[in-house]
Amino acid sequence: MNRPSRLLRVTPPLELASLAVLLANVSVLHLQVVASAIGPLHGCAYLIVIIATAREAGPNRTATALSAVPGIGGMLALRRLATRYAGAAGRTGLLPEGGR
Repeated sequence: MNRPSRLLRVTPPLELASLAVLLANVSVLHLQVVASAIGPLHGCAYLIVIIATAREAGPNRTATALSAVPGIGGMLALRRLATRYAGAAGRTGLLPEGGR
């Protein structure tokens, strides 16, 4: 099996970072400009993470459900998919001895 797609590796950290910026803005800055700029970016990243995970995971519904958790869900789904790929590679003998 291949590793997760580039889109799925890039968007979860972007989603998490944008959520952190939004929360910092709400708690400290209260700038409408920041919310107007980062809010749609976070929303798009959130949707892309869910869609990319659903496409990548296939029948693995746990990874898709994890991706729906705002902020950290994409990272959790990515980790679950990566361990699935590593486990499949280990079973087929694609990894060297002791490599995981």
